[in-house]
Amino acid sequence: MTEDTNKTEKKYTYFVTGGGTGGHIYPAVAVGVALQKEEDTQKVFYVGNPNNLEKKIAEDKVFDFLDVDITAMPRGISFDLVKWAFKLFLATVKSIGYIFKYKPSLVFGTGGYVSAPILFAAVLTSTPIVIHECDAVAGKVSKLLAPYAKSVSVAFESSKDGLNAKEINVNGNPIREEFLSMGRQQAREVWNLKDKLTIMVMGGSQGAKKINSVLVQCLKKLFKKYDIQIIHQTGLKNYDETVKELKKVYPNYTENSQYIIRPYFKKMYLPMLASDIAVSRAGSLSISEICVSGLASLLIPYPYAAADHQRKNAKEMEELGASLYLDDSKCTPEAFMEQLEILINDTQKMIELQNNAKKLVKYDATQNIVKQIKASAK
Repeated sequence: MTEDTNKTEKKYTYFVTGGGTGGHIYPAVAVGVALQKEEDTQKVFYVGNPNNLEKKIAEDKVFDFLDVDITAMPRGISFDLVKWAFKLFLATVKSIGYIFKYKPSLVFGTGGYVSAPILFAAVLTSTPIVIHECDAVAGKVSKLLAPYAKSVSVAFESSKDGLNAKEINVNGNPIREEFLSMGRQQAREVWNLKDKLTIMVMGGSQGAKKINSVLVQCLKKLFKKYDIQIIHQTGLKNYDETVKELKKVYPNYTENSQYIIRPYFKKMYLPMLASDIAVSRAGSLSISEICVSGLASLLIPYPYAAADHQRKNAKEMEELGASLYLDDSKCTPEAFMEQLEILINDTQKMIELQNNAKKLVKYDATQNIVKQIKASAK
C-alpha cells in the first residue's frame, strides 16, 4: 500500500466545544454538523456542560456528548474564585482523560468558559486546536489560548485586536443551514402569519428583562397605531414575569392574534425568517442571524457583557448602516417607540438596513472554517 493511499484512508476524530449561551453553541454546532459530512471524518464529539443549553442542542444534532462540570469564573478575589479554580482543574483532568480515550485529531472551540477545560487539556497533551472568536472583541479564553492554536478564525476584522496567533482568518460566523432553507413568505405560511409588517423582539437565548418590560409597556400603543404583527421571545427565565406584567397593562393580549409570545423558539429560524424587523440584544450570534435573515434591526446591547463586547458589536453594525442603536440606559418606552417608529414609518430606511445587513453575510464561513480545521489536523 502506498503512502498516498494511507493518507486518503485516514479518518479524523474531532472534539467540538463552546457553550453557556447560544452565541457560543450554535456556531460550534454548525461547524460540527459540517465536519460530520466530510468523507474523512470518523466521529465528532461535543464537549460541554450537561446542565446548559448545549447538551440538548448537541444531542438533537446527533453528536456524542462528553460532559465537563464548569461554570463561569466569579468576578473579584473571593473564596468562590478558589472553588472555581479547583473545579476548572478537575474538569481539565477529566478532559485529558477524554483525549487519551478518544484520541481526537483536533479540538475546535468557539470560546466561553465551557470551552476552557478541553482546550487546556488539548494544549497540555499537544493535541492541535483551532479557535473561532464569535464577537467583535475577543474573549478571555480566545486571548489566552490563541498563541497555542494552529490557527484562529474570527467573525469580525476588529476581533483580531489583542489576539496573538500564528494565523488568523476573518471568516464571519458560521451560519446554521436552517436559515438558508426558506424565504420570508414560506416562513410566514408555516406560522399562519398574514403578509404584513412583522417585528421579532428577542433578547438572545437567555432573554432580556429590560427589552421585555419596555415592549410590554408599548404594545397597546403599537397595535393601536399600526397594522403589524409582533413575535416576542421572552427567554425561559423571564416568561412568567413578562406575562404577569402583560396582564396588568394589556390584559386582552391573548385575544390579539397578531401578537405571538413564547419563552423560547426551538426553531428560531422560523420567526426570524418570517419577520421584517428585529429588536434584539447584540450578541454575535443574534447579529449574524439578523443579517442572514435580511432584517432591519434595533440593537439594544446588554450593558454588562464581558469586555463590553455587545456595545462594540452593535456600534459596528450601526457604523456599517445595518442597524439602529439604542443604549440600554436610555431604553425608556418613549425612546424605544421613537426608534422603532423610524423603521415602521420609513420603508426606505428599513429596506436600506435590510440590504446592508445582507451584505455583511459570509455564506462560506462554515466551509472556510472546516477547511481551516482540516488543514490544521493534517
